[in-house]
Amino acid sequence: MASSIHRPALVTAKIGLGLLAFSSIVSEIATIMERGTWVPDQFFAYFTIETNILVVLSLLISGVATAANAQGARINAFRAAVAVYILIVGIGFSLLLSGLSDVDFTAVPWNNTVLHYVMPVVMLIDLLIDRPTKRIRFAPALIWLIFPAGYAAFSLIRGNLTGWYPYPFLNPTNQGYAPVVLTIIGLVALGLALTWLVTLLSRRPAKSR
Repeated sequence: MASSIHRPALVTAKIGLGLLAFSSIVSEIATIMERGTWVPDQFFAYFTIETNILVVLSLLISGVATAANAQGARINAFRAAVAVYILIVGIGFSLLLSGLSDVDFTAVPWNNTVLHYVMPVVMLIDLLIDRPTKRIRFAPALIWLIFPAGYAAFSLIRGNLTGWYPYPFLNPTNQGYAPVVLTIIGLVALGLALTWLVTLLSRRPAKSR
């Protein structure tokens, strides 16, 4: 609730954490380029990277809007949608990928922590502390799930054409499409639950700023 927090501190936190996510993405790019393994279309094909770019935009835009006391319904809806996406990243990574010991998830080890663990917590706390002043309804918010659903469909089509899949759980090469489809259904269910949770958090409007 922005009214209960010193606004400069809230603005500083939003912008600082947004820059932390940005620096993680940039350091990943720089390290991969230095190693000579930079493939832009593959790097930006990861849901983690795409979503953390949205996290950067959300935190920076929200920080500037908060400083100007101009954070309206559209910005709050964007923040809420991005929170759903990054929570899918954090939970999905923990359940599906974190146990793989033979995979380097990021070129810089600390980036793994920032992109997969820190930013999901940051975006959830951001919504809890700086709640939207207008309730976000669940039914219209379901449109947010077009992005992750479209991402999964695009990744499967692209992988079928190129032979490269961004994540093992999207690769049907070894066990066929049944496990892939079941995993996608599970992630869609997770997205629905997170959308419901985020819209629920918006039901108690913050006090007037």
